[in-house]
Amino acid sequence: MDRVHAFGDDALGDLDAVGLVERLAAGEVSVPEVVDAAIARCEAVDPALNGLAYDAYTRARKAARDPRGGFFAGVPTFVKDNVDVAGMPTQDGCDAFVSAPAKVDGDFFRMFGGTGLLPIGKTQLSEFGFSASAEHPRLGAVRNPWDPDRTAGASSAGSSAFVAAGVVPIAHANDGGGSIRIPAGACGLVGLKPTRNRLAQDKTFRDMPVRIVSDGVVTRSVRDTAAFFREAEKVYRNLKLPPVGDITRPGTPRLRVAVVTDSVGRAATPEVRELTLETGRRLEALGHHVTELEKPPVPDYFADDFLLYWAFLSTYLVNAGRLTHRGTWDASRLDNLTRGLDRHARRRLHRLPLAIARLTASSKVSARFFRSYDVVLSPTVAAPTPYVGHLDPTQPYETVIDRLMDWVAFTPLQNATGEPSLSLPLATTADGMPQGMLFSAAAGREAMLLELAYELEEAHPWRLVHQA
Repeated sequence: MDRVHAFGDDALGDLDAVGLVERLAAGEVSVPEVVDAAIARCEAVDPALNGLAYDAYTRARKAARDPRGGFFAGVPTFVKDNVDVAGMPTQDGCDAFVSAPAKVDGDFFRMFGGTGLLPIGKTQLSEFGFSASAEHPRLGAVRNPWDPDRTAGASSAGSSAFVAAGVVPIAHANDGGGSIRIPAGACGLVGLKPTRNRLAQDKTFRDMPVRIVSDGVVTRSVRDTAAFFREAEKVYRNLKLPPVGDITRPGTPRLRVAVVTDSVGRAATPEVRELTLETGRRLEALGHHVTELEKPPVPDYFADDFLLYWAFLSTYLVNAGRLTHRGTWDASRLDNLTRGLDRHARRRLHRLPLAIARLTASSKVSARFFRSYDVVLSPTVAAPTPYVGHLDPTQPYETVIDRLMDWVAFTPLQNATGEPSLSLPLATTADGMPQGMLFSAAAGREAMLLELAYELEEAHPWRLVHQA
C-alpha cells in the first residue's frame, strides 16, 4: 500500500502543535510561513485524500499577517464542516442543499478560535455525520493516508486524514457516535471525546433531546490534546465539571482497568481482540490492576435504543432541511443511509420516548459501574479499518447499517452517558494499519485519561505515517 503524506522540510516540519508554538515563539518561523506551508501541503495531498470541504486560504493568509492572541496563535488548523464559522458555508457533508455563508461564528468556533488556532478551511464529513465512513456518492470518499484504498473513518474523516498526513498538527473534530475516536483510531491519532458540556457547542447540538455530540480535536501527540483542553478551558469553563487543568506528564496512581472485547450482540474480530488483550497486558506490566470482563457494562437494549435515536435525528434533519433550505432543498440527493434512518425512525416513533428515557438514564448505570473501576479498555472499533466501498451509502440501507453496527460496536455508549473516552494509536494490525485502543472513564475524569495516555505514549510510542 502506498502511504500519502505531506511531511517535509518546510516551516511545519514534523512538529506537533506545541512544538510549532515553541518554534514560532523563538522566531524561527513566522505565522505567514507556517500558514503558507499548510496550504501547500493541503494542495499536495487533497487530490489523493479528498478531505477538503471548503478552502479559506485567502482569509487565512490575511489573518496570518495579524493573528489573534492565544497559546496557539497562528497555528494552522481546520474546522469540520458541521459547525458555523462566519463567512463560511456549513454544508454538513451533504449536497441536497446549498448553504449560504454563516453570518456569525457559532459558539464552538468562538471558543476554538479564542485559543489562537487559525483555520485554513473546513473538512469533509459523511452526510450529516451519520456514517462511520465519509463516502459520499458525488462528493467522493475521504481516504486514509496510511492506505488510500481504505476509509479515514467516521464523520471527522477529513480532519483526521489531514492531521495524520501532516497538513496541520491539530484539527477540530466532533463525536456523536464515535467520530472523534473512530478516525483517530483509523488514522493513527489521539482523539479525546470529552465529558458532555465540557466545551462550548453550537445551538444545533445543544438542542438535542439527548446531547450525544461532543466537540474536540484530533492530534498526533498526547501533549497537543492536553494543551488544547487546557487552553479551551481558559476561554470557556463549565463550572459544573472539575477542571482538566495543565496535564503534562504521566500520573502516579495505579488504576483499576476493566477490559472489554465484546459489545451488545457484536464482538471484536480475533485479531482486534488479541491486540486489545495485549494492551491490557502492557497496562498490567506498568503496574495497573487489569480485569477482563466476560460481559460488557452495557444494557442489552442499548444498541436498539441508540440506533432509534440516531435515526430520529435523521428524521429531524430531513424535515428541518425542507424548511431551512427552502428553494435549494432536493431530498432526492440524500444518500441511502440518511433516507433509511429516516424510515427506520418513522416506523418506530412510538418507541422513541422509552429509548430517550433509557439513554438518558444510562449515565446513572455507568456511574455505578465506575465505582468499581477507574478505566474501561476496549478496542476503538471491532475490526480493522475497512476498504472504501464496504460502507458505501449507495448500497441498500439494511446492508450498510448492519456493517456499521458490526464495526462501530464500542464507541456509542459514551455518547449516551456523556462520559469521556480517548482513542490512542497503540496497536498495529498484521497488514500495518493503525488500530485504536479506547480508554473510557467516569464523567469529569479527562485529566486521569490524559495522564494514562502520557504514560502509554512514553512506554509504547507510536509511529506517524511518514515514519512507518
